[in-house]
Amino acid sequence: MTISAQTATERRGPRELLKDPDFRRLLFTRFAASWGDGVFRAGLAGAVLFNPERGADPLAIAGGFAALLLPYSLVGPFAGALLDRWDRRRVLIVANLLRGLAIACAATAVGFGFGGVGLFSLALAAEGISRFIGSGLSASLPHVVEEESVVTANAFATTLGSVVAVIGGGCAIGLRALFGSNDIGSAETTAFAVLGTLVSAFIARGFAKGVLGPTVVDEPPNPVLAVARGLADGAKHAWRAPSVTAGFVALFAHRASFGVSLLVTVLLMRNYFTDHGIFRAGLPGLGQIAALAGAGLLLAGLLTARLIRRFGRLRAVLGSLLIAAIAQSALGLPMLLPLALLASFLISGAGQVLKLCVDSSIQLDVADEARGRVFALYDTLFNITQVAAVSLGALVVPDDGRSPALLIAATACYLVGGAGYVLARRRTIR
Repeated sequence: MTISAQTATERRGPRELLKDPDFRRLLFTRFAASWGDGVFRAGLAGAVLFNPERGADPLAIAGGFAALLLPYSLVGPFAGALLDRWDRRRVLIVANLLRGLAIACAATAVGFGFGGVGLFSLALAAEGISRFIGSGLSASLPHVVEEESVVTANAFATTLGSVVAVIGGGCAIGLRALFGSNDIGSAETTAFAVLGTLVSAFIARGFAKGVLGPTVVDEPPNPVLAVARGLADGAKHAWRAPSVTAGFVALFAHRASFGVSLLVTVLLMRNYFTDHGIFRAGLPGLGQIAALAGAGLLLAGLLTARLIRRFGRLRAVLGSLLIAAIAQSALGLPMLLPLALLASFLISGAGQVLKLCVDSSIQLDVADEARGRVFALYDTLFNITQVAAVSLGALVVPDDGRSPALLIAATACYLVGGAGYVLARRRTIR
């Protein structure tokens, strides 16, 4: 059932949404792609950061994050224009197949012991396509649910997709234990991610042509000009919606802070923490961190729509920023393994509430013919912000990750982001 065919005007919950075959298909397309993302990222992290045949210092870790996050930052504005021009069903199919090819090449490179520019270039390609797929899924959602249900549907789909990615990461850790932690074992683990991309492409084939939009193409006839105009158009449409602009400010703060805490956590797990009872250091410890973060994401998905209905989007965003700031300072600064796990739960949950609020702003306050470009700009700016934060942090953080000053700066980012969000919401469009 497409959005144009819907007659319901009341908001539907997840159970009712799942009765819609197009929503289910879009959801499972996301799940398969997210599972592949989780396997690939965890497999690559194990190959680069926790491989006895390789070494990693803070700058090497920052390079790894750049490989995962920068590709879409470079092509995102142009990809956004394509999402608003091409049939999104076809985009999901072709992009998933191309991502599978990039993952297979990256896994082969790991198996042969390649590193540096060669491996990172392949990771850049795989992750760039992944972000393109994610933007396509987000831009397609309003075509399979009615406007009144967009917030609930987005929270449900995005959050469960993130949880499935965490499950994929857990599968990679299990596969690593089976295949081994050397280059060959890491390659075999990473290669399993291809399965997710193939399944995602197969599910996307079930959509009718044109059902995912765009319904109106607001692009010049010259495709080169349309692509090149992506960044400027995304910025223009985002600026016209104060709720979207304000959300960007808040997410800037979260991504910068999260990037710093992620770098510190990886270094602590690798070089400082030791096993403590049921709590594990190293890659298994990162698996526990990811599991707690996934639980936070799931809770956020269950609560966000209710929080927005009860308190409004402004209070939901400010509350999530405040919770993240408290968790960052009170639980992060002691640098104890059990507290780090609890911090990951709270910060990930709060960050997901924030993300879902901004997603819904774009889906409701930006016209369909520009939505793909705004989502692409969204990913581009925030990935650059996170990479910049990780890179700057890598210049000053010690090898063992113990840096209270960085965590204090990360806490301050959340507070500044809250103030910026309020000011941006008050802006008047002339």
